[in-house]
Amino acid sequence: MEANAFAYLAGGIGAALAVIGAGFGIGKLASAALEASGRQPEASGDIRTTMIIAAALIEGVTLFAQVICILLALK
Repeated sequence: MEANAFAYLAGGIGAALAVIGAGFGIGKLASAALEASGRQPEASGDIRTTMIIAAALIEGVTLFAQVICILLALK
């Protein structure tokens, strides 16, 4: 196998791990937000806003990881 094949493999594995981690993180975030909304329905608007901001941050980090994996694979 060529060295490029290992770079593509490493990039693919890194990208997959980033997406799996983000999926688990957003799932845990949504679970906690729904539980908090169930406990205090009057605060559901603030909880939803905080959840959306945190999910956007998680997705931003995941996108950054994806770009880094693509750049390393194509180098």
